[in-house]
Amino acid sequence: MEENNDDKLGRVRHLFVTVFLSNLGIIIVTPAMTDITMSALCPDQDQCSLAIYLSGFQQAIIGVGSVIMMPLIGNLSDVYGRKAMLTLPMTVSIIPLVILAYSRERNYFYAYFVFRTLTAMVADGSVQCLALAYVADSISEGKRCAAIGMLSGVGSVAYLGGTLVARFLSAAQASQASAFISILATVYMRIFLKESLRQNDAITQPILKTGIENCQRDGESSSKIKVFKKIPSPSDFVFLLKSSRTFSLAATVAFFQSFGDGGLASSLLYFLKARFHFSKDQFADLFLIGYLSSVISQLLIMPLLVPLIGEEKLLSMGMLVGFLNMLVYSIAWSVWIPYAITGFCMFVMFASPCLRSMVSKQVGHSEQGMAQGCISGISSVANIISPVVFSPFTALFLSDRAPFDFPGFSLLCIGLAYLIAFIPSTMITTATPISSGEVANNDFPEA
Repeated sequence: MEENNDDKLGRVRHLFVTVFLSNLGIIIVTPAMTDITMSALCPDQDQCSLAIYLSGFQQAIIGVGSVIMMPLIGNLSDVYGRKAMLTLPMTVSIIPLVILAYSRERNYFYAYFVFRTLTAMVADGSVQCLALAYVADSISEGKRCAAIGMLSGVGSVAYLGGTLVARFLSAAQASQASAFISILATVYMRIFLKESLRQNDAITQPILKTGIENCQRDGESSSKIKVFKKIPSPSDFVFLLKSSRTFSLAATVAFFQSFGDGGLASSLLYFLKARFHFSKDQFADLFLIGYLSSVISQLLIMPLLVPLIGEEKLLSMGMLVGFLNMLVYSIAWSVWIPYAITGFCMFVMFASPCLRSMVSKQVGHSEQGMAQGCISGISSVANIISPVVFSPFTALFLSDRAPFDFPGFSLLCIGLAYLIAFIPSTMITTATPISSGEVANNDFPEA
């Protein structure tokens, strides 16, 4: 029985609430994390190389796990459903937050650090990846870019609200609120969110059809084919990247964008603390400006611009503005500069929804998890390399041992990553699907 549009929109609304609560739980404690880390590792100091190196190490280890887990979770969601796979990352992410809520003393911080590293291998990016696949299941191609932009906008609203709340909470209260809301998000998802994939959905535009047909010619059993569909191999990803020029260019953009984003996450806050003595409240103010810009961008501006100039040009605009932002950040000469520049992130926020929308249009209905997981995996590879490169740069140029006086040199290098991503983004033409044909259920062997 076919679902009507009201049913699909209803379940997407529950997804938006789930994403809102999940992001809210994460962001409430984020503005305080730099102070919590510095307080636990280097009390009463504004510059701490140990904190920078540990944060970079954690980010790299999380990236290693994500390279394996993102494609696997995405692919398994094509088989077992989005809701079933959402339960795993949302549940395990609660554990480190509960530890942090209990205590932020040095020993508890190390316990948090270990559990956060382990659980983030599964949790970081998984909710976003599965939510993107869920939207692609429910929204037609013509409206998908705007819908994905709205999904990102909902996340930005959560970041905005969470940061505003964090502005008035102590580090202890923020940690406790973060744990409680994360538990609430998981409970809400399990009770209200409906599965987006039906049991017998046909697979349309199957990238891996060739591989399946080869298995059938070789006389392999249907059970083996089922296993093949559940567990992606490196050859699957190579085949996926070669199948579409649009997909391969999007993957290149995703790599360099994530390379820059990873460097920004591991460097910017420590740069601001060392350069301008920012603390929790200043970080919260900065985040508020950024998230408000994101909300305006993704919920108001982007739905208007996509039909007018196309998602390809918006992607290129986002990468170019990202470079210009980092260039100005790197030479910031006054404390007001970071606040002024952060407002321009509304243009940077065009990039990710447009990129994910292009990717979703390259695959069929029942391969959305694998495609989004592949892009997330590529992004995770960049997140492994990025802190290895940028954490030492940041620590070096903020120290007295810098080879030349340029504290923002690592931020300039991050900007160059966005500039490199800008080049392939200009080569992406109209995102035509890999295959426009539909494959009936009986094209595949029954279990």
